[in-house]
Amino acid sequence: MLTIHFFEFSPIAENTYVLYNESGDCLIIDPGCYHQGEEAQLKSFIIATNLRPKQLLNTHCHLDHVFGNRFVHETWGLPLYLHPGEKIVLDYAPESGKRWNLPFRNYEGPLHYLKEGDRVLLGQDELQVIEAPGHSPGHICFYCEKQQFLIGGDVLFRRSIGRTDLPGGNHQQLLNSIREKLFVLPDAVRVYPGHGESTTIGYEKRSNPFLT
Repeated sequence: MLTIHFFEFSPIAENTYVLYNESGDCLIIDPGCYHQGEEAQLKSFIIATNLRPKQLLNTHCHLDHVFGNRFVHETWGLPLYLHPGEKIVLDYAPESGKRWNLPFRNYEGPLHYLKEGDRVLLGQDELQVIEAPGHSPGHICFYCEKQQFLIGGDVLFRRSIGRTDLPGGNHQQLLNSIREKLFVLPDAVRVYPGHGESTTIGYEKRSNPFLT
């Protein structure tokens, strides 16, 4: 059984997720901790909860989702897992940070690539990798079928969708990803997005003005 804990980090108010099991093993997804206080908050939670970080994952590599990659790597020795289509986005992130007046030191460690149908395992629990491009070229989501939840990144929000005006974005591709990859999941699936509050697949089918 996975427990989900999240932090809202950085001036961009990004959701960073820590998923952990009964054994104390955990995954860190999209660490957005920008300054030392946020890094300390993430580290303190992991220490206080007696967790052992096992894997560092990115849904995509826009700057607000990768601010903390280097910190996680240097603190716990974890290499980064991402979709190969996000390598170019990761490489551009520091330049994007300068443009947003949010300079930072980028992750420079090993890269491991995930694709549609791959599984991320944590003990007896697993997350399925779903490719959902449109917000960014190699965006992926992590779906836990057993517990009916999705770590969705910036694809689908409560009554909204991810922006597509950044380099590599494609509005129609994003709509297709939502309809063909996410809306085929059960209505009860809870979506934990990269910003804002959680929602469900069923609610967004009925209420999302971009998709109804």
